[in-house]
Amino acid sequence: MSDVTFEDIVKAHERIRPFITKTPVMNSSAIDSAAGCTVFFKCENFQKAGAFKFRGATNAVLSLSGHDSSKGVCTHSSGNHAAALALAAKMRKIKCFVVMPENAPAVKKENVMSFGAQIFDVESTLKARIEGLEKVVAKTGAAFIHPYDNPQVIAGQGTAVKELMEEMGLMDVVITPVGGGGLLSGTSIMVKGMSKDIEVYAGEPAGADDAYRSMKEGRPLAMNNPQTVADGLRTSLSERTFSIIKTNVSAILPVEDELTLQAMKLVYDKLDVLIEPSSAVPLAAILANRELFAGKKVGLIVSGGNVDKSLYKWLS
Repeated sequence: MSDVTFEDIVKAHERIRPFITKTPVMNSSAIDSAAGCTVFFKCENFQKAGAFKFRGATNAVLSLSGHDSSKGVCTHSSGNHAAALALAAKMRKIKCFVVMPENAPAVKKENVMSFGAQIFDVESTLKARIEGLEKVVAKTGAAFIHPYDNPQVIAGQGTAVKELMEEMGLMDVVITPVGGGGLLSGTSIMVKGMSKDIEVYAGEPAGADDAYRSMKEGRPLAMNNPQTVADGLRTSLSERTFSIIKTNVSAILPVEDELTLQAMKLVYDKLDVLIEPSSAVPLAAILANRELFAGKKVGLIVSGGNVDKSLYKWLS
């Protein structure tokens, strides 16, 4: 049973609405032709801090009592949640401490520091992140805001698809990327609350396919050594997010990095928008499974746009 409800997401939207950006919805006839369906891109790359994560982080920070927030907040994150939490904390005038893997993209570390957070570098394993986080909590007494295994974070993430369908009408299908599952969980709860007939899918890197394997196994499986260019999707589902996803999501669709980069280039060429690899995974999943989406009205949550431009030669 999910501890996040449709009503929680509605309340979260009211709470965070004054602070977030209502991001644009974009469409391209050329992309529609390539995909064989009509795709509406909810562009969270234009969200504050550059990603949808600001929604969940803001809801979580604003939900803390004065006592719980008095020593600041902390988290572990590869980048987008870290930046989002840092900005939300700055907004509330409290401290923020972030444990980041040492191989996190430089652009994401710079983003986090620009909002005044203190970064603690650790090895790029989940074990190292958790141990580092425990040390930070012991040292600072800060409140831990998990990147996705947190009801307030999940509720906040569900507000993006709420805005999308309020603006564009109900979709036939909604698709998001999946890493830890916070965005997919919140999206699926919101979608099914609006209409149980709408299908929910997620794209996932083949080199970090724990959600796909978890759905097949019927239990959450960890991803110990993820290998993918989509750095935001290297995390594994939690018990909470797996429980929500297995109830609401039709399928997880794994895709190879090569197709993800092609999808990223397609968005750049046709929409003139640079999105990060994690954001391109859902479009790659549509392109790899055209028959599943054929002729349908598809809502796609573009998760973020924090990308190191030097990595992509085709930008020049």
